[in-house]
Amino acid sequence: MSASESEEAEGLLAAAEVRARLNCPSCGSAHVAQVLGDNGGVSYVCTACGHSWS
Repeated sequence: MSASESEEAEGLLAAAEVRARLNCPSCGSAHVAQVLGDNGGVSYVCTACGHSWS
């Protein structure tokens, strides 16, 4: 496995962990996407209501 494949696998695992434990603070939905910001930070967006937070 190359370094990029390893990083991709780690990223997928991190995304799965986020989905397993995050609910939207606005509507309570578990439909949450992890988004990388311009400055490298991580934010979250609810795909059900559109609420975003970090």
